[in-house]
Amino acid sequence: MENAVQEIVAKQVLTVAKAVEDKLDEEIHALDRLDLDDLEVLRERRLQQMKKMAEKRNRWLSLGHGEYSEIQAEKDFFSVVKASDRVVCHFYRENWPCKVMDKHLSILAKQHIETRFVKINAEKAPYLAEKLRIVVLPTLALIKNAKVDNYLVGFDELGGTDEFSTEELEERLAKADVIIFEGESSKFLSKSKAHSKKSVRQSSNPDSSDSE
Repeated sequence: MENAVQEIVAKQVLTVAKAVEDKLDEEIHALDRLDLDDLEVLRERRLQQMKKMAEKRNRWLSLGHGEYSEIQAEKDFFSVVKASDRVVCHFYRENWPCKVMDKHLSILAKQHIETRFVKINAEKAPYLAEKLRIVVLPTLALIKNAKVDNYLVGFDELGGTDEFSTEELEERLAKADVIIFEGESSKFLSKSKAHSKKSVRQSSNPDSSDSE
């Protein structure tokens, strides 16, 4: 399972890297009259950008990006949000709607390694829940530069149903600028758009309500 996650993360990084490389290649072709020294400068610039991307990737992975993990202790929340520029934190309880959200966030964590995806049990984090005014569960706290910038409360912004797609959640997070949206490239794991629209309900059974 770990190898599969690493492979998925590696493929996503390569997809983004290729997009950067293709853009630079277009610049090179457009400037075909430049001399060899100028072309060498452009190639060096491309290599430096690729190097910086690799460094970012390694740093993200070292911080736990690329996987969906749980914050066990309330105090650890602060160190997590300070370490990463972009964090999606799912305040949850043991109910069906939160499990639906878990499934989608697990997918997006692998696709968007630029963002840290975590969850915390709201009932075990009373200080945070009160401070951030968490009432309805699930609630996603969308955090940028160590500050809560936006919230996604329940499923109201996702069609008011638990049958929303991962792509719909992805687009909502992109609007909040908490993930870098790469369009179709971020959906490479889906066999087709029709397949991605299938509800996660098909793999599980409901067991609770969607609020406290």
